Amino acid sequence: MNAQLFPTLTAQSCQKGDYLQAMAHAVTGVGIVATDGPAGRMGITVSSMASVSAEPPLLLVCLRADSPSAAAVAANGRFSLSLLHQGQDALADTFAGRPRTGDAYAFSAATWVQAPGELPRVAAASATFICEVVSAQPVGSHLLLIGQVTGCSHEDSLPLLYCARQYGMPVAL
Repeated sequence: MNAQLFPTLTAQSCQKGDYLQAMAHAVTGVGIVATDGPAGRMGITVSSMASVSAEPPLLLVCLRADSPSAAAVAANGRFSLSLLHQGQDALADTFAGRPRTGDAYAFSAATWVQAPGELPRVAAASATFICEVVSAQPVGSHLLLIGQVTGCSHEDSLPLLYCARQYGMPVAL
């Protein structure tokens, strides 16, 4: 690699606090990754997700490696990603472990769609993706999962956004 374009960075170049402050300026979508199978039914809020490829359709999600949800997704080999809409911020907090009422990670906090043998999906989510895990790679504190999208749907609703440690919404789709 060209050393001028990609200077060597040391661990001291960006401290954790500085990194988190800088990342607070990123605008991200908010979703819930859910899984079900032999390793259990689990769900967790995510804001680290991205499209990897349209052909074939591949999706990247990042989960804290030490979370029970990461272990369940890896063991079950499949997950759904429900992108939340502007009215689902309390649900995002519940699956982030900060419920406003009730229990953390409680599936009873939302209406779910789940036919027998299928993955749970948040009802009326802005968009939903059903994925089979094709890669699970531990990197730093997280497990990077790439899923091949086997099904997807969307609603005409404004997605829930996260920036500066606050929820927001776009002004239009």
